[in-house]
Amino acid sequence: MADSIENRMIAILAEQAVMQPSEIRADATLSDLGIDSLGLVEAVFAIEEAFDIQVPFNANEPDKSEFDISTVASMVRAVEHLVSAQK
Repeated sequence: MADSIENRMIAILAEQAVMQPSEIRADATLSDLGIDSLGLVEAVFAIEEAFDIQVPFNANEPDKSEFDISTVASMVRAVEHLVSAQK
């Protein structure tokens, strides 16, 4: 894989936050990044497309989702898990 999952995730979140990837911290929340609910949904679609995975996320009940969106690091770990489970 030419680019790590973490780097690709940071690029996706940076695009949604209209920030440079270098500005994205692992402990940042979506709120810290200024990503609202619509931005989150767009990020989930971008993640699914980038990694060819199905993200278990319900936009109507994000707090009850199996996909941990509490921090950038937790989202990276969740995607790493989904990608490895797909193999």
